[in-house]
Amino acid sequence: MAKWMEIRKGADFQAIGKQFHITPFTARLIRNKDIVDDAAIQEYLYGGLECLYPASLMKGIPEAVCLLQEKIRTGAKIRIIGDYDIDGVCATYILLKGLRTVGAKVDTDIPDRKKDGYGLNIELVQRALDAGVDTIVTCDNGIAAPAEIAFAKEQGMTVIVTDHHELQEILPPADVIVNPRQPDCDYPFKKLCGAAVAWKLILELWKQSGYPEEMAYGELLMFAGFATVGDVMDLVGENRILVKEALKLLRGTVHPGMSALIEVNEIPRDRLAAFYIGFVLGPCINASGRLDTAKRALELLDTEIPMLAKERARELKDLNDDRKELTEKGVEAAIELIESGNLKDDRVLVVYLPDCHESLAGIIAGRIRERYYRPVFVLTRGEDAVKGSGRSIETYSMFDEMTKCKELFAKYGGHPMAAGLSIPEENIDEFRRRINEMCTLTDQELTEVIHIDMALPFSYVSEAMVEELELLEPFGKSNTKPVFAARNVQVLESRVLGRNGNVLRMKLRDESGSVLEGILFCDNMNEVLMDLQKKPMMHILYYPEINEFRGQRNLQLRVLNYC
Repeated sequence: MAKWMEIRKGADFQAIGKQFHITPFTARLIRNKDIVDDAAIQEYLYGGLECLYPASLMKGIPEAVCLLQEKIRTGAKIRIIGDYDIDGVCATYILLKGLRTVGAKVDTDIPDRKKDGYGLNIELVQRALDAGVDTIVTCDNGIAAPAEIAFAKEQGMTVIVTDHHELQEILPPADVIVNPRQPDCDYPFKKLCGAAVAWKLILELWKQSGYPEEMAYGELLMFAGFATVGDVMDLVGENRILVKEALKLLRGTVHPGMSALIEVNEIPRDRLAAFYIGFVLGPCINASGRLDTAKRALELLDTEIPMLAKERARELKDLNDDRKELTEKGVEAAIELIESGNLKDDRVLVVYLPDCHESLAGIIAGRIRERYYRPVFVLTRGEDAVKGSGRSIETYSMFDEMTKCKELFAKYGGHPMAAGLSIPEENIDEFRRRINEMCTLTDQELTEVIHIDMALPFSYVSEAMVEELELLEPFGKSNTKPVFAARNVQVLESRVLGRNGNVLRMKLRDESGSVLEGILFCDNMNEVLMDLQKKPMMHILYYPEINEFRGQRNLQLRVLNYC
């Protein structure tokens, strides 16, 4: 059971509200996010492109620009090698479009998830050599491929690495490395995704090649912001500005591929928010890399013919629908394995699903983490090795803990909150034993804490309040929606909706006597219905929103939790 904790941080909310033209209510919500000084509040509320740092500050970008300009001048063949997820696909497209614009002789390659695995490998380098490629530019990968890049260098190739992942002990011997996480990099913001790093490189390349800087603040920025949400980066600082600007561009985009993807998913342009990137559009891009090849997603982005774009977008949506069904089966299998065996007592769950599609391991790990609130690794049997993905909790740095037993892996990499790995099958049991032996998580750390912004009776909820909450968008990791609590709530009516029976619409009355519609999304509907029968009253956590249906607008509460 999650622990609820109200945030209580003091400030002169009246004065903040007056200074920044917001209500004291909103001022309190901003203070709850630890945004304190005037400059930070100003940037949070009103920051735009002028707040972004110059790309030239990032270590490696000036050198990479000079090197690329020389390769373009001499007509050298350049190949971009990306990754098969949303960040890698968007980064590949940004570099492809950016280099083409300045006259580069450029093409792309993206690894196949099952055949090639994550990141650069010898086969990809050899393919580039066979094609007469002079220069490899990686994006969203490369920092963890010292041997592969050494091989490329031995063959006389030039290699530029653009990446954002954590550095490992040995840096690759690339000609240039562009990664803001380098300890001696002066770039102030370290949390960019791979596509945003690629965008920064193109921004400086275009600037140094005499192109108007504002050119890069259109379509290419849109994809950098899109990938920032899709790769679940912290929506703070530059990331939040990129996403805010990207959403404006998305709502009015005429880009054939993105327009088609929005259309086939029937997303209303005026309501397009970060949620739709994270849970609708982004998964369609990811689905091609999971179940087929990410090259199909790249083809969609690079399509200029609207009818062809529509056809390709529909194919990606169909793939994503298939992915959803396979994911549900994988989650059910994982829960069965945990509940019926001895895994349930582990503080770090290592779940081996040999028959599961390896591309779904990360999604399933995320769902299992939500259910049990523990770090989770889901392993699957690939064509040539056991592969897996991990998803963590805030108090457990997954990458650091894996590094302590790195000799068990054939390959690994990632972030504190997520990781990928390949491991010999005979090492699985030892990995489970070691990762749990080293785990120091306490019971308290393994209890999810839900932070509540304030107790708010229904009578305070209004359409004007919901509109002011939009000032805090875009919402996502590290800038989550505010959470409100209401005590002693009665469920006056309820009915189950949705094709999968996972939506509960309710009529709710709180202790102030106010009545509002509520909606709850859940995968364990039977448990919820049994709870409601037992509890004449309950406390709820919620977020207020406007429900638009058939031209009508009504206030409703998105119920997030209850007890």
